Amino acid sequence: MPRTIRITRSHKLATAVLVAAGSVTAIAATGGQSDAQPAAARTSIAAEKVAGVSTAKEAAAKKAAQETAAKKAAADAAAAKKAAADRKAVAERKAAAEKAVADRKAEAKKAAEKARSEKQAANRSTERKAVAAPKQYKNNLDGWIRESLDIMKKKNIPGSYEGLHRNIMRESSGNPNAVNDWDINAQNGIPSKGLLQVIQPTFDAYHVNGTEKKLTDPVANITAAANYAADKYGSIDNVDSAY
Repeated sequence: MPRTIRITRSHKLATAVLVAAGSVTAIAATGGQSDAQPAAARTSIAAEKVAGVSTAKEAAAKKAAQETAAKKAAADAAAAKKAAADRKAVAERKAAAEKAVADRKAEAKKAAEKARSEKQAANRSTERKAVAAPKQYKNNLDGWIRESLDIMKKKNIPGSYEGLHRNIMRESSGNPNAVNDWDINAQNGIPSKGLLQVIQPTFDAYHVNGTEKKLTDPVANITAAANYAADKYGSIDNVDSAY
């Protein structure tokens, strides 16, 4: 038969001590493992946090650099746009000034052409009036002398009002129909006639074109006599006696 072992109070106490000792050992071993694991985890988490902060800073720096570059690009674009606008404004002002100068020149030229045209028209009108209305002379000694002087001027025949008047008064006293019927010329059948007492042969030889071909016509008589005196004496002004 099996032997019956009697467990006494001493046996129970020893067993309890052994059990307690094993539990402490197990707990100690388990506790060490537990403390090691949280430390590694904390190191890993810290590293991850550091890496995250570095990455965030890099991202922020990159973003700031991008924003700075964008601002610079915008500023450069604005400056370029302003410079282009300024150049355009200067070009427009220059073009406007050049146009204003050209317009003034054109207006001045137009005004000058208008003035020239008006002057030419006025001259033509004056010429037409001169042709249509010839100069009028009085039908007396003063008018005959003045008309004769105008003709003499055109024909380059010398003589003055004083020279003509002085000789007329001596020769005929201003009578265009005066006739000398007693001198040698009259005796020869060619009496002196008119204001300056001209004989027919002399009148015919020195008649001035544009005047009447009549010996006793006042203007024709004066101009023929002046033409004769210019040929023989240089001018009617040089004649002071019968010629």
